[in-house]
Amino acid sequence: MTETDPHRPPAGLSADPITEGARARARGRPRDACPYPQNSPERTAWLEGYDGSPADRAPDQPLTNG
Repeated sequence: MTETDPHRPPAGLSADPITEGARARARGRPRDACPYPQNSPERTAWLEGYDGSPADRAPDQPLTNG
């Protein structure tokens, strides 16, 4: 019997969820195609890669001509 490494990503996924999320977007996959469980750090990282911005960063404010 083989043991699975709990730190190893599921089959078909890279070791970096951010990169995997970016690749998913580039391939035209929907945002809800994230394979990681809700409220997991891996899901947050995958969505950061998909969206192209860190989750803990506030949205940019609009530019003003002032």
